[in-house]
Amino acid sequence: MSEQKYESKIQSIPAPVDKVFPVLSNMKNLERVRDLIPADKVQELDITTDCVRFKVDGLAQKITIKIVDKIDNDTIKFGLDNMPMEANFWIQLKQVSPVDTRVKLTVKADIPAFFRMMIESKLQKGIDDAAIMLTQFPYNQWS
Repeated sequence: MSEQKYESKIQSIPAPVDKVFPVLSNMKNLERVRDLIPADKVQELDITTDCVRFKVDGLAQKITIKIVDKIDNDTIKFGLDNMPMEANFWIQLKQVSPVDTRVKLTVKADIPAFFRMMIESKLQKGIDDAAIMLTQFPYNQWS
């Protein structure tokens, strides 16, 4: 296996970075969009300030996503536990004007070569879609 890196397209969030970072760096804010999480794909969702645990079909253990590092108004790094492969991801933020913060997601994963061809395009689409979703939160109202 070799580690692969996947990056989303850079997206624009219509809010200042000091409004965006506090929202994205507190996983409790997922409670605000819980109804958007597909219940048929994600079960037993537990959310804390720095960790999310959930079950998905096909895996016996709960997957854990936890914040492992933060650089204020810049980067939020996440680790993943109980996954069938080693992986982590991070969110990068860069304010380019008072009402424009750019966001990019990056995923690093050790995907076996056999599976890489099957999931690579889905993984890329997933991180691009996630980056777009992050642009739609009402950051100015939430923080």
